[in-house]
Amino acid sequence: MRQPLTIAISIIILAMLVAVPWVAPYFYIFIATEILILGLFAASFNLVFGYTGMLSFGHAAFFGVGAYATAMLLQSLQWPLLACLAVSVGAGGLLALVIGFLSVRLDQVYFAMLTLAFGMMVFAVVHQWRSVTNGSDGIAGFAVTSFGLGLNLTLGDPAVYYLVVLCIVVLASALLYLICRSSFGLILRAIRQNPERVAFCGLNVRSYRLAAFTVAGAFAGLAGGLMAPFLRIASPELVHWSMSAEPVLMTILGGSGYFLGPFFGAGMFVLLETWITSMTHAWMLVLGIVLALMVMFFRRGVLGTMLDWWTERK
Repeated sequence: MRQPLTIAISIIILAMLVAVPWVAPYFYIFIATEILILGLFAASFNLVFGYTGMLSFGHAAFFGVGAYATAMLLQSLQWPLLACLAVSVGAGGLLALVIGFLSVRLDQVYFAMLTLAFGMMVFAVVHQWRSVTNGSDGIAGFAVTSFGLGLNLTLGDPAVYYLVVLCIVVLASALLYLICRSSFGLILRAIRQNPERVAFCGLNVRSYRLAAFTVAGAFAGLAGGLMAPFLRIASPELVHWSMSAEPVLMTILGGSGYFLGPFFGAGMFVLLETWITSMTHAWMLVLGIVLALMVMFFRRGVLGTMLDWWTERK
């Protein structure tokens, strides 16, 4: 009963997102673009956390590397955006493969701490390697001149870039959904519930964990590649360990056991942050209280709790 409801919610949300450039002012077009990018970022994290049961505190490393890859290519070579995004996917996936190879050997808090350590190492490299990354100033001053595929799009227009982001995020989310619903995704869920039993069945648990970690890093790299042209800068803040906390919070807020949960959580997080910062200078305190209450009273996430309530009514 949940699946038809989830499909109906997806169609309604997609229709609303398509209508945004025609009904919303530019401010909310920017907000919607940020929600889509961070939603994809959180969904990539959910593949590791919600489906495989591994809590990573270094996921921003792949997001930031994807952003830097796109920014460097746009600044130095003026590549089409689509080609830059392809490189961002490869960069995020390759970095995740290296870090994952060294991390998936450990479980639970040890895995979380090791990913945090690697994330801090990546931040240190980005922050200190001024000749390549421009240090704390980041990479800015690049222009997105073309999209690729022979399409003549004015990507400097926020509404056009929003629609491009929407199309890419929808396609990436559809691919991620197919991965989660495949036999590979079912094995990941089994590993989350009982890795010992999966190992007894003759499957290599470490290999599946590494594959999930690598795929998640590739999607995070794509999200970072979309974020750099949106912000017009790739800065070390995108790689910082505190950035890794955002997909964790968004996933838990929306519901880690549900595919749309991270997107729902990203929308709530960005909108709450935007509205609260406009009302008070103590926005971090107010936002923290609101988020804490929501996590306490919506144990399965806001979307998960709503779907459970609907199922019980039926």
